[in-house]
Amino acid sequence: MSIIVQKFGGTSVASPEKIKAVAEKVAKFASNGNKIVVVVSAMSGETNKLIKLAEKMMRSPEPREMDSIVSTGEQVTSGLTALALINLGIKAKSYAGHQVKILTNKSHTKARIENIDSKLIKKDLNNGYVVVVAGFQGSDIEGNITTLGRGGSDTTAVALAAALKAEECQIYTDVDGIYTTDPRMVPEAKKLDSITFEEMLEMASLGSKVLQTRAVEFAGKYKVKLRVLSSFHTSGEGTIITFEDKKNMEEPIVSGIAFIKDEAELSLLGIPDMPGIAYQILGPVAEANIDVDMIIQNIGTDGLTDFTFTVHQNDMDKTLNILNKKVKQHVKAREINSDNKIAKLSIVGVGMRSNVGVASKMFRTLAEEGINISTISTSEIKISVILEEKSLKKAVTSLHKAFNLADA
Repeated sequence: MSIIVQKFGGTSVASPEKIKAVAEKVAKFASNGNKIVVVVSAMSGETNKLIKLAEKMMRSPEPREMDSIVSTGEQVTSGLTALALINLGIKAKSYAGHQVKILTNKSHTKARIENIDSKLIKKDLNNGYVVVVAGFQGSDIEGNITTLGRGGSDTTAVALAAALKAEECQIYTDVDGIYTTDPRMVPEAKKLDSITFEEMLEMASLGSKVLQTRAVEFAGKYKVKLRVLSSFHTSGEGTIITFEDKKNMEEPIVSGIAFIKDEAELSLLGIPDMPGIAYQILGPVAEANIDVDMIIQNIGTDGLTDFTFTVHQNDMDKTLNILNKKVKQHVKAREINSDNKIAKLSIVGVGMRSNVGVASKMFRTLAEEGINISTISTSEIKISVILEEKSLKKAVTSLHKAFNLADA
């Protein structure tokens, strides 16, 4: 019998009725002789409610206590899901992350999984139980509850699938697969039957919110077969995420368009063009646990250069404060500019490796639409640009058409 890990997100378990529907879906898989592990998120909106409760006690809650509070959302869902299964005549048990010994490091609110002791789950599976695990959480070596960051239930599911050597990890969400771009932005967007791990990793990191980036990394590292399906459709194969198929790597050239609307751009102007200047700027930012995305340093002129990078919008004020207090005077920056009315747009595809002219086609298309870009970053299989947020929809729509993604 195969072990299958099934993960259900917040919209899939948003109400008692939806949890019962999830239980019926799981029961069908179990009745076919599969050993099923279910990973659940908190009910939609529940984590935000818990965060607001914590902030009523303290403006910036202590991370350790915040983890204890927000982890309860998934624990409630896992218990309710187990009850729904039992009511259908299915043997089921629910567990919090620390109960199945999902060991993480000590980074509260952004913990990383270090090890999973799968003996308890395997014992229950062998005894005919469906095991329901609260996603998004674990515990450190001292027994403190930790959480894995937003979208962490995806990582829980993939990590469990790796530890259990599962046949497949199925991610159930409110869409029926991975699309060429967000269909809410471009109605002509097409669902992909398959996408490579490499492409999906880029798409996830560049703004596609279907899967958490760390979950894709984990799946690729441990060779976990990953599939994205809809919780609300009874049929369809979804999108399978696999390793690169050399036969098809040149077709299509571009597989999808991803975008992020919640970034901010910061620029330090007139800084010395000298070795170590990037570290002097980004070191204090990293020490504050702020993630930096795109980084661009201009070619120096007369011994001076400009340095630009992007962070999440929520981190802009904190980053500006660090730059003004700890960096500006130290690096002798002439001025610091910031802009939170930007968006990052990226085209992704493994076929870009073996095809020329992709960048020129992208830039020509944007130019013809009168869309200005301020920053460019590239890799083997992606091109990212920063543009004004108000131009994003036009940019995505025009590029989707230019690269014939509706026919992908």
